[in-house]
Amino acid sequence: MKKKLFFSILLSLLTIISKAQGKNLSKLQIRQDLEFLGKILNDKSSYVYLNGYNINENFENYQQNLKDITRLEDFGLFLAQAVGKIGDRHASVRDYDIKDSLFLPFIYAPEGNNVLVLNRNNDKKLELLNSKFPYLKKIDEVSVDNFLQKILPEEFTAPRKTYFTRAVRKLRDIQKVYNVLNKPLPAEIKLTLSDRLLKNDTVLVVSPVNNAKRSIYWDDEFERKYTLVKDEDYNKEEIVSQLFDIKDQIGYIHIPSMVSKDDAPALFEKINSFMKSIQNNSKALIIDVRSNGGGTRDVTYELAKYFVHPDSIYVINATKQRAQIPISKEYSESLHSRSLFSFSELDKNEQKSVKHFLKTFKPMYELDNKKYSEYYFGLLNGKKIANQSFYYNRPVYILANEKSFSAASVFVAVFKNIPNIKIVGTTTDGSSGNSERFELPNSQIRIKISTMVSFQKDGKILDGFGTEPDIAIERNLNQILWKSDTQLEKLRNLILSKN
Repeated sequence: MKKKLFFSILLSLLTIISKAQGKNLSKLQIRQDLEFLGKILNDKSSYVYLNGYNINENFENYQQNLKDITRLEDFGLFLAQAVGKIGDRHASVRDYDIKDSLFLPFIYAPEGNNVLVLNRNNDKKLELLNSKFPYLKKIDEVSVDNFLQKILPEEFTAPRKTYFTRAVRKLRDIQKVYNVLNKPLPAEIKLTLSDRLLKNDTVLVVSPVNNAKRSIYWDDEFERKYTLVKDEDYNKEEIVSQLFDIKDQIGYIHIPSMVSKDDAPALFEKINSFMKSIQNNSKALIIDVRSNGGGTRDVTYELAKYFVHPDSIYVINATKQRAQIPISKEYSESLHSRSLFSFSELDKNEQKSVKHFLKTFKPMYELDNKKYSEYYFGLLNGKKIANQSFYYNRPVYILANEKSFSAASVFVAVFKNIPNIKIVGTTTDGSSGNSERFELPNSQIRIKISTMVSFQKDGKILDGFGTEPDIAIERNLNQILWKSDTQLEKLRNLILSKN
């Protein structure tokens, strides 16, 4: 027992020492890591080169200016900037340290194209820091717009509203921001606040605060309620019951996460029982996937059986897998798990629908057949999915926002332009990639990339574009300050005005 404890402690110490030594990388180690990463991207990345960005040139230019020793932090930041330009919304660069122990005081929230500066009062309620000068205009004499454009390199190709929301939240992490900008963090920072017309200003000088005094990130209040909820928690009655409601004959289902049927069978049982309960006493239904970070497509197909007429077949997206051709059984099974099938795997009626779809389908990228698979199609076949359900022949409104990501953004794209369904809110953070992860040999930085290109029905890819709403409804100040959910209220009023 003592021997095991000794070796366990020794192993921990060696790991700590190894990581400490790994903070600096030699030229050779950097070159080896970039060669390794370049090969992975060239062989597996589905989005590399599609948007015209040549990451290999970026790697070559970086190596020309290498010093004998490079800090892990600097190398990781370079990789985040380089990989972020590919256009892959699922791509990520992890396990490199950027100093993150000092923060700007206050809370920063997006309002349209402006940045609100907020505070929490003694009752923990949000309020404007300065009601006369609510907007942040400059940071240390640099316009906030210029500032925001540079601080999230890994989000470089995000849809505009998605990038803005994410960047505004990150203003809090000022030490990390200044490291990204390659600027020394001053002891005092000058914040220029402006009035609602952005004409009259006032200046506030603040000092960065430590972790104990940092403010929360701004999020919508409805999102914060489910931040710590795990997938399996959606089996708990006290959580599931909060997600369903009917008021003024308008049904409402809130889906905070695209959980799997295996993880949360109770949620799926509730979806079905709720749909049956509103079958005859509702005039419309709202499905809320705002700030839903994704997961699986199980919820999509569970609800589709109510939204697709039994006599209808819809092609909802077309995808291609990046791989050696013919693709492996593993890739094929992965596509099947997403309910994506090749033309030969479809029945005759589905093939007829696909042929009709392809007559007008104009993908924004023509992909090399030697590097990408044939198309795999997502379909909603009413006859197949309507088992033990009914067709809900009333208006359905899907409420989404710029933080509806991955499988949640697929959910929105799937139902776009389906009869009786309208997309409401703001453009989603579109993404669908069939991701793979690997580790660089020397720096041990972890990289995630997509291996699948997913086209929407209009030919645009999901990544970087998202899905635009049919009915745009933005947050207003009351929603930002957690006083009311005005997007939901406006949608309810809109529905009521039509009935």
